[in-house]
Amino acid sequence: MTVLSVENLSAGYGKAEVLHGVTLSVDEARIVAIVGPNGAGKSTLMHAVMGLLPRRGHVSLLGHEAGEAGWMVRRGVVLVPETRALFTDMTVQDNLLLGGFSRWRQGQRDSAASMADVFGVFPRLAERRRQLAGTLSGGERQMLALGRALMGQPKLLLLDEPSLGLAPKIVADIFRVIARLRDRGIAILLVEQNARAALQIADYGYVLEMGRVALHGPCADLAADARVIETYLGRRPKSFMR
Repeated sequence: MTVLSVENLSAGYGKAEVLHGVTLSVDEARIVAIVGPNGAGKSTLMHAVMGLLPRRGHVSLLGHEAGEAGWMVRRGVVLVPETRALFTDMTVQDNLLLGGFSRWRQGQRDSAASMADVFGVFPRLAERRRQLAGTLSGGERQMLALGRALMGQPKLLLLDEPSLGLAPKIVADIFRVIARLRDRGIAILLVEQNARAALQIADYGYVLEMGRVALHGPCADLAADARVIETYLGRRPKSFMR
């Protein structure tokens, strides 16, 4: 089932158009990766899909034309921005509770069960539940950002640069968690500067260059593409084939 469909999407800032006619889709229980150089429009794409920027074209969620950000949140779309946007002077537990606020407003009183589930995914957050978010390490902050997103029980998760600023071991841990979220049936749109990690974890990928889709296909095919290897994976084709 297609959760997100984007057709001929254009968006930008003021008169400066950054995205030019982007088309993509994300199915249930699939990870779709967006890779490309800095300035390609990857984060702009996430903000436009979420309804945080004016956009032209069509964005639909589960067959319904998408609205602004509040409409998306109420229907189970959660964006984890590259800044993580945590409330640093609040505790881990209070940050998590805020992640479930939209469900609470809709009459869902399941925050305790949702928090227990998050602590099952991220035991370290349980250990630090009364600690201020601003005192966490970079990896713990990313865990908290993901955990807060899970409190909303998302149908679609938009992840913008989840590996940014993290040590390689922590990146591996975070990506293992993302793979487990797919196994739960969550659709995931992943923007990632680390093309190698993104193509290893995702099912389908799009290469964004100068605001346009330059290549797309199953990630195994993209990882074997000579252009992708040379430009994004940092190795020559014959090395890849060894």
